[in-house]
Amino acid sequence: MSGEWQQAPENTLQSLKHGIIHSDGVEFDLRLTSDGKLIIHHDSVVSIPKHELEGRPKWVDAWSLDELKEVGFTSLEDFIQDSVVQKQWIEEGKMACLEFKRPHLLSPNGRGILNKKRQYKYMSNAMKLAEKILDENEIPKENSVFYAFFRGMKQVVNESKIERNWAELMPSIPTIGNRTFKRAYAYPQYMTMPFSKLVKRHRKSGASMIPCAIEYFSPLYGKALIGRKVGLGEKYSDYLSSCQKGMPTYVWPAKPVLEHKILNAGMTGLTDYLDPKLTWLPSGNARWSKPGTMPLDNSQLELLNSSNQEDHVSIINQLRVDVPSWKECDNQRRTELVKWWRKKWKWDYDIEEILTNSKNSPPWQSVRLIGHRGSGKTPRPILNNHSI
Repeated sequence: MSGEWQQAPENTLQSLKHGIIHSDGVEFDLRLTSDGKLIIHHDSVVSIPKHELEGRPKWVDAWSLDELKEVGFTSLEDFIQDSVVQKQWIEEGKMACLEFKRPHLLSPNGRGILNKKRQYKYMSNAMKLAEKILDENEIPKENSVFYAFFRGMKQVVNESKIERNWAELMPSIPTIGNRTFKRAYAYPQYMTMPFSKLVKRHRKSGASMIPCAIEYFSPLYGKALIGRKVGLGEKYSDYLSSCQKGMPTYVWPAKPVLEHKILNAGMTGLTDYLDPKLTWLPSGNARWSKPGTMPLDNSQLELLNSSNQEDHVSIINQLRVDVPSWKECDNQRRTELVKWWRKKWKWDYDIEEILTNSKNSPPWQSVRLIGHRGSGKTPRPILNNHSI
């Protein structure tokens, strides 16, 4: 591939298209606009240079959809209706993780947010609208998941009759404060919730998967934890798999140095690093960026893992030619893959049931690599002089 890859600003159409092409899917953030539409935007404040905000409201939910699109942000509808995105999301079975952001306490929609009814109404409106847009564009239910840092997620899903896969992001964090404040608020919650308890909590709630912060696998966390710790090394693999039992676990952030271990442990990684030239990981492993939608069988994975820094590119290129996508796999290959995964990671699901539910997309339990906010988060302001 010639030329230097230039990473597009996070959550923009360019970034999302790159992410969904070069991995198993994308994660992105959604907020309601002043006119009740959905914009793809992480922060509560419109992320453009300060001088461009002068004389204008700073909160995302105080801007209309057209105003946000005019400065370069992307709507959910524009993203879904892009022909490249449709092909990847629908035909290739790529995954999308839709994170719904609550409004800031001081924003128009945040005033009175301590009132639970107002919180629930906001989140319900956002999720119902997103589901309507996905349904109208025929996005398969198995190719999406709704989640949020919101303790009322289960109630909203049930009362709003949301039919998409869903989960609650934990630990709970406030809508106010900077990143340091939010992390300080969250850390005590990590200490009292071992991984096994996290899994049980999600299972009991009826969630479809387990969103999981990388902190659960850090040595520092393990030392302070009240309960049995988990890790990414071989000595933790059996216990980790016995906790999951095949329930999909999405880990963020999956930094390149840990990516191989996360995927090898049977978990999905959300990555901020999707440079096509990143083919050799800092951990000393060749990278395979589509483990879910272009899955390697056991012998192919062994070949990839046996490569060295000198020959890995040629091996990757040959595998890209030889390995069929999930949708191209015949029944025999699909069955062999699922049997291998089920045994390796102790999936507590019937093989025939998995295969029946995976005709057009990889199994829900599959290990994937997902582009975080498209092709990775980027510095603030996100749109600097609208250079997208």
